[in-house]
Amino acid sequence: MSRRRGGMMSDSFKYELAKELGFADKVDKDGWGAITTKEAGSMVKRAIQLAEEAARKRT
Repeated sequence: MSRRRGGMMSDSFKYELAKELGFADKVDKDGWGAITTKEAGSMVKRAIQLAEEAARKRT
């Protein structure tokens, strides 16, 4: 199975999440490939939380 290229989140949004979650320095130093699965999961979880909050504000 091939990996998807280019995700749903922009690089700037991912970086803002990484800063908020405390591992942007790792991304700066070693790139996105250096983050752990747990860190990536934390990013997804936070992105979902933000999307849900935005959806609630719209209703």
